Amino acid sequence: MPDNLTADDYANLSYLVLLLVAVAGYAVVNRRMGIGRVLQQGAIWAFLFLGVIALFGMWDDIRQTVAPRQTVFTEDQRVELPRQADGHFYVTAGINGTAVDFVVDTGATHMVLTPEDAARIGLHPDDLIYSGSARTANGIVRTAPVRLEAVDLGGITDENVRAFVNSADMDQSLMGMSYLQRFSRLEITRDMMILHR
Repeated sequence: MPDNLTADDYANLSYLVLLLVAVAGYAVVNRRMGIGRVLQQGAIWAFLFLGVIALFGMWDDIRQTVAPRQTVFTEDQRVELPRQADGHFYVTAGINGTAVDFVVDTGATHMVLTPEDAARIGLHPDDLIYSGSARTANGIVRTAPVRLEAVDLGGITDENVRAFVNSADMDQSLMGMSYLQRFSRLEITRDMMILHR
């Protein structure tokens, strides 16, 4: 196995194997005519059960794949972000040419990158100067100020954008008010956040 697989990758691989075993097992049992009817039905239910477990384990990945995503209306300079099942709004922006997923956080002052996202866009988290601090739900963390060459949101591009890299692990990068205030209007209507430039 490759060394760069995370624990989540191994878990997803396990669920995928379970799902494949369930489907293959169902096909094999369904084609075998010599097995008694009761044994055949029991095996079918067992494989269906394994399939449900595998789907449950991969549900977050499936939900992210089929969930409604952001829509950008370039002519109107408008971005629509549907509320996701967890109640949050998410946006994918091109940072220095690399797609980065953010949770939109109107309670956050700045745009904050995880160390992993910072590395993906070409910054070196170990070389940054963590001269600032931020108060989070987990306490005070150190932050390093950075300048992003370009932030692109479906054709709406801003250059030389100020952001911070968090010294501690975060689940996801945050799109805070320092970037959101570049839009002339931000509105939330039912299950949609709309950004107007």
